[in-house]
Amino acid sequence: MAKLNLRAVEERTSKLGGRAEYDREFLFDLLEAYGRAKSSITRLRSGNLDVAQDPSREVAQKNVVYFHESEPGQAFEDLVRLSTAAHVTRYTPRFVIATDYSELVALDMKTQENLKTPIGQIDQHFTFFLPWAGMEKVQYVSDSHADVRAAEKMGKLFDELLEANPKLADGKVGVHSLNVFFTRLLFCFFAEDTGIFAPDVFTTAIGSQTQADGSDMRDFLIAIFHALDTAKVSDKPANLRDFPYVNGRLFSETADISVPTFTGKARQHLIELGTLNWKDINPDIFGSMFQAVVTPVQRSDMGQHYTSVPNILKTIEPLFLDELKEEFDAAFDSVNRLGKLYDRIASIKVFDPACGSGNFLVIAYKELRRLEHSILERLALLDQRHSVLWSDSRINIENFYGIEIDDFAVEIAILSMWIAKHQMNTEFKDKFGNEIPLIPLRETGRIQAGNATRLDWDQVCPNGGNEELYLIGNPPYGGSRKVSAEQKSDFPYVFGDRPFSKNLDYISLWFIKGAGYIAGTRAELSFVATNSVVQGEHVGLMFPMIFDKGVEISYAYTSFKWENNAKHNAGVTVVVIGMRAASEKKKYLFSGNTRTEVSSINGYLADAENVFVYRRTSPLSSQLPQMAFGSVPRDGKHLQLSVIATEQLLAENVNAKKFVKKYSGSSEFINGIDRFCLWIDDSDVAEARSIKFIQKRLEQVAAERKRSTSKVANEFADLPHRFWHRAYKPTDSIIVPRVSSERREYVPIGYLGPDTVISDAAFAVYDAEPWLFALLTSKMHMTWVRAVGGKMKTDYRYSNTIVYNNFPVPELSAQVKNGLTQRALRVLDVREYHSEFTLAELYDPDKMPDNLRQAHAEVDAAVDKLYSARPFESDEARLSVLFAMYKEAIEAEEAAGAKGKRKK
Repeated sequence: MAKLNLRAVEERTSKLGGRAEYDREFLFDLLEAYGRAKSSITRLRSGNLDVAQDPSREVAQKNVVYFHESEPGQAFEDLVRLSTAAHVTRYTPRFVIATDYSELVALDMKTQENLKTPIGQIDQHFTFFLPWAGMEKVQYVSDSHADVRAAEKMGKLFDELLEANPKLADGKVGVHSLNVFFTRLLFCFFAEDTGIFAPDVFTTAIGSQTQADGSDMRDFLIAIFHALDTAKVSDKPANLRDFPYVNGRLFSETADISVPTFTGKARQHLIELGTLNWKDINPDIFGSMFQAVVTPVQRSDMGQHYTSVPNILKTIEPLFLDELKEEFDAAFDSVNRLGKLYDRIASIKVFDPACGSGNFLVIAYKELRRLEHSILERLALLDQRHSVLWSDSRINIENFYGIEIDDFAVEIAILSMWIAKHQMNTEFKDKFGNEIPLIPLRETGRIQAGNATRLDWDQVCPNGGNEELYLIGNPPYGGSRKVSAEQKSDFPYVFGDRPFSKNLDYISLWFIKGAGYIAGTRAELSFVATNSVVQGEHVGLMFPMIFDKGVEISYAYTSFKWENNAKHNAGVTVVVIGMRAASEKKKYLFSGNTRTEVSSINGYLADAENVFVYRRTSPLSSQLPQMAFGSVPRDGKHLQLSVIATEQLLAENVNAKKFVKKYSGSSEFINGIDRFCLWIDDSDVAEARSIKFIQKRLEQVAAERKRSTSKVANEFADLPHRFWHRAYKPTDSIIVPRVSSERREYVPIGYLGPDTVISDAAFAVYDAEPWLFALLTSKMHMTWVRAVGGKMKTDYRYSNTIVYNNFPVPELSAQVKNGLTQRALRVLDVREYHSEFTLAELYDPDKMPDNLRQAHAEVDAAVDKLYSARPFESDEARLSVLFAMYKEAIEAEEAAGAKGKRKK
């Protein structure tokens, strides 16, 4: 079966819609559009693959499709009948389709999704049959954001209490006391709405037994907390005997340490919070509660991250839940197999070595409990004797481990687990009639306060090697330039005496430790990380140390926007990376809501071998000219000229024209902004200084460089006419922006004349010929840019040393170069035709002119032919060829002893 991506399927199915007539050939065309093997389609067309009940009207292919031709108006009725018919189900078709060639109806037998459409509009529903192309439709539960309002109210109460208790803001002890107090409040609000306490007992007691001005609130809350920590009812005050014994260390500290003095306003805030319904609070919202009640300093310093439920599911579903659910489906009719599955899930251990407020652990726990419930329900149906045995859950909180650097987050994580347990206990009671009491609290979980980079993970969560253990989480991240001094001191704890690069992201410590922790065992991991760890030079810095341990990437989600329910939603782009000891198991790449099986996943999250692209000082291909970093002024902007300053200079002295050149970086070039600069050759300094305007500018440059703290800048103070770094040559040049929007299909590379100085905000190829422009602006090169280049958020960040110098190029004949030149000139001509628009407008995918798109398509087709005689079905196919060529070229270079050109 040909492997297709989503875009390729869409293009193929677009040819199926809007036909004047349809007949049985439609089915075969549909299967071919999804990449099904032509040989099997040929046999299916001839009726030799499978035999349906009525071959004159039906076509069947085992595990793929059962197709029925209906009488006019009967398609839906036929589908309903066929979906449960024994002669259909024995083929186990993925899709059952019925059509009268006017209307088409279909049923996905796995997901039970259905489709009903005029057959002429089948192309508008191309995603329905994606499983034929190896892309499963992944669905996630939507978030509810209603509870965020409660987090805001909690923050207001916190602010009011902090103002009334200024001493609590001094030092860690005071803040910790206030934080523990809020942990207790959260538990009480939840408990009185969920049956752990009597309904509304906490809020009602405060409202009816305290003064409106809040003056007695502190003493009353101390009394309540004491009552909750008292086992014997007779030992409690009479007015508080409705409060049960909780235990579990939550209320076991000296109560008055953590209870602040109240105002009337604070009391009212607390009562308003109590009147909210806390019964269905989501665990990810609970993290937002935590964020709302701690100081901004703590939020930024403690690295607390709050990931939404759909994003958490992207770690745990492909890691283990999907397999468990498939096993449940396979064991559906077997008591013995269901029992073995139950034993399995009861022994699973889950470990989050950067657990924050426990979101990942909570969701993993709840999903395992739900699967447990499904198993028990099915066992009860198969054998009534089982139903009387269930009085408790076998999914134990003690099997959930965590490490968190902030002690309050540890408390919140434990509290979150208790809440999750009670919610699942409630579901258990609804399903099986047996109540599992939460209190007195006994299980506390295995969540430990500490620095995960410095702790021995085996001491926190022992990995016996052959047990089912999963690491999950969203470890803290920070680029090499953003790592704090304290975080930098964590690196030696992970690497010991082994060498490591100072350019590693902080999150790499979790990946390196995680790989060592799971190597040679059954344990697997899945971490959320910024997409920067799978881009640019970072891939070559981190992944060799992982792969050398015999660990492979088992699945990955490519870049997506990370959104959550935190108070200040994180604006970051992430990936999800799953790892395990190398095996023959299936591997998957996820992009959006599609899943594709692949043969291997490398550090760039591409379906390719484990190759690494390092910095190079010169191009891998001898056919490519040198690409230079743009010219760097270090001038305090005094050598740079605005349009007005340029006009003023030339108006005052016409001889100054020889010293003025256009000046362009990425922003100026893409957005059509005119800027200029002074460019003075050493031999012309005296003449330039004779012009008063220029002399003043040079004096300002000299003064700026003398004031600089950079010794290199100081050295150039005596040469104020010179750019600090001079790359410019008076020739035609290609300008390559360093940063370009992710929305663009092509980085707007340009071809400039000899009178433009390219700044350090872009790269430059001087003495450039147009064929190179075609090569660099092609879809082939853009695929390489997206794979190995860095990104700023999700925007493309180009690099001459990583992207350009490593780009594999086949041998180019003079004839080929001439063909590329003609196509390059066509792109430039079309751009000139639309000169009233900026490149930002021309390359906006929603506004790109058809003739410009066509000109680029001709470039793409010409360049693609250089790499493959057959058209590429997808960018993934292009990337596979590029990585193969890169590997071959590197091996040849190393065999020739030319390793020195690469920098690790």
